[in-house]
Amino acid sequence: MTHAQPVLAARGVARRFGAQTALEPTDLEVGEGETLALVGPNGAGKSTLLALLAGALEPTAGTIERRDGARVGWVPQRPAHYGRLSARENLELFARLEEEPRPADAAERLLASFDLPRDDRASGSLSVGNRQRLNLAIALLGDPHVLLLDEPTASLDPGQRRRLWERVESLRDAGGAVAFATQNVEELERHADRVVALRDGRVVFDGTIAEYEREPLADLFA
Repeated sequence: MTHAQPVLAARGVARRFGAQTALEPTDLEVGEGETLALVGPNGAGKSTLLALLAGALEPTAGTIERRDGARVGWVPQRPAHYGRLSARENLELFARLEEEPRPADAAERLLASFDLPRDDRASGSLSVGNRQRLNLAIALLGDPHVLLLDEPTASLDPGQRRRLWERVESLRDAGGAVAFATQNVEELERHADRVVALRDGRVVFDGTIAEYEREPLADLFA
């Protein structure tokens, strides 16, 4: 359910891992200027759905549609960078892949913005919070139109969380779209304008934040 023009959509998308069904056939649209929260208990299918939308997983059934020219930034829970490379080397590599005109400048800008180490330490040796910030920085390369975030603030301190949401709001205000999985009720209430709840691999609710707050089972979803 969305009334905005879709930037990204799942059409009957499902995913199985062997005999296990992680996501039942699902339809979902992410509209421009929208901030969509995915909620549900562990194992509900949130991470699977985000990975499918990002193109990090291939669907077992159905299709993912992306508006022509739309770039997608993806922030999984686990590190999505090369552990043997430094933060700078990772950023420069991914900047080239995203066809940034000045990869070194883009890397320097994001190192500063996310307060990441500038030395030669391998990113795999960094703290959990630094690795997550590097994930976020990589996702913002290439000026994505859609940002997909899987519990992005779980390893961040309060100041880092605030800066993340400022970036998210800037992207949304510029007409971009954001979808994030969360179990943080405060973030849900402050930042989402639409909520999709999943349980056992199925969408069981799709509506506005106001509708969600009136849902009798809402406390079971977050």
